[in-house]
Amino acid sequence: MSQSGKPGKGRGIGMGWLVLTVLAAPLLVFIAVMGTRFGLWSIDVGRELLTLQVGRWLALAGLAAAVLALMMAFRDLRRLGPVAVACLVVSLATVGLYVRQQAQLTAAVPLDATTAPADAPGYSADMAERRAALRAPDAPSACPGLAPVQRQVASETATAALEEAGFTVQKAGLFQSEGMHEGFWFGLRHDAVVRIRPGRTDVRVTARDGRPQGDAACRLARKIVDGLQAGR
Repeated sequence: MSQSGKPGKGRGIGMGWLVLTVLAAPLLVFIAVMGTRFGLWSIDVGRELLTLQVGRWLALAGLAAAVLALMMAFRDLRRLGPVAVACLVVSLATVGLYVRQQAQLTAAVPLDATTAPADAPGYSADMAERRAALRAPDAPSACPGLAPVQRQVASETATAALEEAGFTVQKAGLFQSEGMHEGFWFGLRHDAVVRIRPGRTDVRVTARDGRPQGDAACRLARKIVDGLQAGR
């Protein structure tokens, strides 16, 4: 019994702090994302500093706190056991996501993905000028499993494929369509172009930002190709 006469009060307060430590990383990521999306701070602060640096250390602190919570729970399994298990699950999931993210960000994948590395589709003059001003990546590369559509698709099919892949169509023509995709988490953008030629349709997706983004360009390019194939 504690000095206040209430058994377990000190342990309850301690467990509360441990729970807050476990939740600190997920809460920080949420705040970082929302702050970036609403323009409260730059992506350098929201993504690079708060999420990828501070958040990673908080995730490790959360795992340590979950282990302490589990040890504390052995004194009162019926009351504290479920809380400790929930803390362990949340902390392991958080650390696991950070480990997975680190592997994705350090993987050797292109920021400029295309079905035709030797003869990549070019962006329109307006788009190319905009990208040059941003110093966007410009090094067309192949992706595993990404292949051209071996037929000439209709311009409507190209437009629909861009929209289904989450792109906002910027320009649509008989032989080329372009679109822009904005990521959900931090608003990172990708440009896409679909080039239509007799007997072949090619796709190119390029990040506007040179930051590591995992396989986003390849993944978005595959979505567009899937949409082109589905639009037979």
